Amino acid sequence: MERNVPLQSSKQLTLYHFFPDKLNLYGDRGNIISLIKRCEWRGIDLDVKEIRSTDGLTLEDMDLFFIGGGSDREQSLATAELQKIRNQLKEKIENGVPGLTICGGYQFLGNQYIDANGNELECLGILEFYTVAKQPRLTGNILIQSELFGEIAGFENHAGRTYHSYPPLGKVEKGSGNNDDSGLEGLLYKNLIGTYLHGPILPKNPAIADYLITKAIEHRYEKETASEWMTQLEDDFEHLAKKQVWRRVQHG
Repeated sequence: MERNVPLQSSKQLTLYHFFPDKLNLYGDRGNIISLIKRCEWRGIDLDVKEIRSTDGLTLEDMDLFFIGGGSDREQSLATAELQKIRNQLKEKIENGVPGLTICGGYQFLGNQYIDANGNELECLGILEFYTVAKQPRLTGNILIQSELFGEIAGFENHAGRTYHSYPPLGKVEKGSGNNDDSGLEGLLYKNLIGTYLHGPILPKNPAIADYLITKAIEHRYEKETASEWMTQLEDDFEHLAKKQVWRRVQHG
């Protein structure tokens, strides 16, 4: 499929990007760019709402959401804001609204986070898991084998060790993932993805981007609509980039 941009589109989706001013470590904003372009190439108008305050916020038109990573301080500020809509956000997740959460955005969905000084930071308690921060940091390129998405390549840089019993994003081939010893990375719950992969994750792993878009369409419209809208894209460059990273990290 040629990547021509239609002049007008009747295909509409709305993405909520929570706290882009606070949560944008290691190029996390690139995930938004990837989603916008992959929608645009299919003639889908993805309206991105940048949420900097949750006062009076409703999530009625939210088809998809993104929460990036930040420092403990920035993440705590963002979490305090998210507490105001915690019940709404939980309901959306339970009802199948897809979301991508990275590093701190992932950690703070749980019910406990202990920082490096032993202080317990406020969490949203939307899911049942906990994170403990300690040294050394788990840093570097990471490769994952996923039953749902195949090979995944990314970059991790986190002190947190996360422990949960949910299905993972995948098994770690190289790198650390959720913690030092499980050999697993990330979390899959309903249509929510939690992961430590920065980099950003979506440009090199277009199958994940398309999964999020597809689930957003299915939630707002229906499966038949997703089949119609999600036309095949030529992803040669994306796959080549991933293969080169995979080869370099695996044999380096």
